[in-house]
Amino acid sequence: MTITEKLLARAAGRDEVEPGEVINCKLDLVLANDITAPIAIGEFAKMDAERVFDPEKVMLVCDHYTPNKDIKSAEQTKLVRDFAREQGIEHYYEAAGGGIEHIILPDKGLVIPGDVMVGADSHTCTYGALGAFSTGVGSTDAAAAMALGECWFRVPESIEVVFTGELGPWVSGKDLILYLIGQIGVDGARYQTLEFKGPVIESLPMAGRFTMCNMAIEAGAKSGIVAPDETTMTWFEGRSDRKPSVLASDDDAEYVRTVEIDCNRVEPQVSFPHLPENARGLSEVGEVIIDQAVIGACTNGRLEDLREAAKVIEGRTVAESVRCIVLPGSQEIQLEAVREGLVESFLEAGCLVSTPTCGPCLGGHMGVLAAGERAIATTNRNFVGRMGHPESEVYLASPAVTAASAIAGKICGPDEL
Repeated sequence: MTITEKLLARAAGRDEVEPGEVINCKLDLVLANDITAPIAIGEFAKMDAERVFDPEKVMLVCDHYTPNKDIKSAEQTKLVRDFAREQGIEHYYEAAGGGIEHIILPDKGLVIPGDVMVGADSHTCTYGALGAFSTGVGSTDAAAAMALGECWFRVPESIEVVFTGELGPWVSGKDLILYLIGQIGVDGARYQTLEFKGPVIESLPMAGRFTMCNMAIEAGAKSGIVAPDETTMTWFEGRSDRKPSVLASDDDAEYVRTVEIDCNRVEPQVSFPHLPENARGLSEVGEVIIDQAVIGACTNGRLEDLREAAKVIEGRTVAESVRCIVLPGSQEIQLEAVREGLVESFLEAGCLVSTPTCGPCLGGHMGVLAAGERAIATTNRNFVGRMGHPESEVYLASPAVTAASAIAGKICGPDEL
């Protein structure tokens, strides 16, 4: 079996499962946020459920419109907060100790290798970087999961994605996943698991792995996953008292197909509007003037991402025509960025450094675009109207390329500055 099939089999109380089977699984965690949780809480009540299945296994994170941008978002947050208090849910995050859900859950050791979990947010697939099965569900399924601690799945087929060669200058996990989506398309892995492996993945730090699994959904995948290795366990050490389960695919596991990518041929990538699959190498971008640059989001809001951006920005000044917005992924990351002098570098360069939030990624707040404006961002989606007005444009790139573009006032790489 593949690692995904092994994870689901164990959660289903089975010795083995096969792709295509519909199974019920016991869940280790259930996640919802300030947009999806209010709907789930309403459905929870309609089911006549009285208590969540386990208050220690339900995670509620208010991050999309937090700090609250208006009365409606404040009321949604209050609804979630009140529910958490009523149910005795320990892991409720909004202000102190909070941040973007898909960054704080692994950082706090709440999700660990071997877990099977669902979240009412499509980028729940992020945790596959730890060797967990994690996927997004709708709010109704999340409500049932909160009540029962179970969810049904159709066992997905797996696509083996093997990355060979060596990474060139400024090429990161973000570039690898954008390149892959450019090759297979936004529906190239529909309801399948993308299993990332190969020598390049083995040498890729956890931040890059989180980014790649985060954007598995942008290829239509049910989940993304990297089998735990020494890098995983070193990163995980000291984060949780729970015992991890380290699994791997069998040598004779069956894949629906194998995709091989020679990383020697991959340069920094930029995805053009209005789909992530519109990926081009930096040398093919041409002249694209920008109005805004966003560094952050659940895709690239980690400390390593801020370091990469600061390395490019330090000692330089953001172009007068550009708003460069930096959003650390959590309060802890923000504090460490202050201690390391990263925030000082950003502010001296003319960046706007804000509190941890999803904010502009979904066109929510702190960076909404007007008609005709263009943004380059480390976020994960560039659909029509994703960051604001339907006539605005969003280009996706790594922290290094986004930072360089903020300095130049147009899309470019660090080596062009």
